[in-house]
Amino acid sequence: MANRIITAIDIGSTKIASVIASIVDGEQPTVIGVASYPSKGIKKGVVVNIDEAINSIAASLEAAERMAGMSSNSVYISVNGKHITSLNNKGVVAIAKEEIGAEDILRALESARTISIPPSREILHVIPREYIVDAQGDIKDPTGMTGTRLEVDTHIVSATSSAVYNLMRCVYTIGLKIEDEVFCGWASSISVLTETEKELGVILLDMGGGTTTINTFIDDAITYSGSVPLGGVNVTSDLAIGLRVSLEDAEKIKINAEELMRMSQKSNVSEMTKRREKLLGKEDEEDEESKEVKKNKDIIDVSNLEIGGVKTVSRKLFEEIVEARLSEIFDYVIRQVEDSGNDAKLPAGVVITGGSALIPGISNIAKKIFGIPARIGYPKVMSGLVDEISSPSYSVVQGLIMYGAKNDGVKNMRSQMPTKGGAPGGVFGKIKGFFKNLMP
Repeated sequence: MANRIITAIDIGSTKIASVIASIVDGEQPTVIGVASYPSKGIKKGVVVNIDEAINSIAASLEAAERMAGMSSNSVYISVNGKHITSLNNKGVVAIAKEEIGAEDILRALESARTISIPPSREILHVIPREYIVDAQGDIKDPTGMTGTRLEVDTHIVSATSSAVYNLMRCVYTIGLKIEDEVFCGWASSISVLTETEKELGVILLDMGGGTTTINTFIDDAITYSGSVPLGGVNVTSDLAIGLRVSLEDAEKIKINAEELMRMSQKSNVSEMTKRREKLLGKEDEEDEESKEVKKNKDIIDVSNLEIGGVKTVSRKLFEEIVEARLSEIFDYVIRQVEDSGNDAKLPAGVVITGGSALIPGISNIAKKIFGIPARIGYPKVMSGLVDEISSPSYSVVQGLIMYGAKNDGVKNMRSQMPTKGGAPGGVFGKIKGFFKNLMP
């Protein structure tokens, strides 16, 4: 079968990541183009300046296209922001024929979709959690089964229509067709979580610059989706105030802190060994040496970062500032999950991904606050230019590629479903159709 090309754009608050991949059925996606560009005009997941956002998205995509040696006509894009909400709803239909077919599944999903939501909101996803055929549950795919009544339990993710429309307008303006808009948390779960984690029960946090997305899974089914308007930018701001440096310098320290700490420890051990060789047998001087080593352990040498007027910072102060802000974010997450009626303490623990997942000590802080195991989530391996997108900061864009690869076969089924946000022919549907008709 000929290769299919999928393009994905993760529109974040701090960076726009674009990936172009070649898809062959039965094989891993092959990355042929990737680029990242600073995000402008996007704040906490939503567009605040359309012209700046358009320029950032166009620059990122253009760089990826140059690397791939080809242009893109259509894309999958990410959607994020505190406006994201979710709920679970059921749909029931009578089975038309003796065996359950795709049409029956589609009607059941349509039935679940018919919920009362404000006109200002837009349905992003109707995700099947389980199917029930004549009271028999825990069915993942009822196709071909025999029964008279089909029920589907779904997870519905919705967003503010204006926020989604503004993102779409930015993409349409640069001449692209949108294949689908995908919630960041759902995309990350595809690329990061294992089947075992989702089966046992896990909470996934995608910590970006301006937002932290939340997804919980139990029994291999998604139970909650949401977003907190706090992220790595808030940590950077606190560091700038606490360490008395600029925001740009605070970001440098945050990004390089782990490596600088590691280098400092190696330097201390090496120096200690040399002194012991010279002063072997002199207990008093060794005591002074021990004190000096302990003192050095509390110092992070930042001279290599070329920060004006600052050569070292206190490691203890750095860790206290980071822990205070991350603890606040995690407390916010726990309250939001528990207020939704879901459990924030799940057996498989918490998985943290996104660019802010690389903040030193974040997994230990998460263990302390959540009271469950924690790990850093790296996206699953693709082929091709994998080194370029192996960081947790590329979990969403990898998930978009995998989402596109899995959902291409059911694109026709999705296109038959009612217009997002309401009945076919709604105002938003007309606007969306108008812009699509402008595309070649």
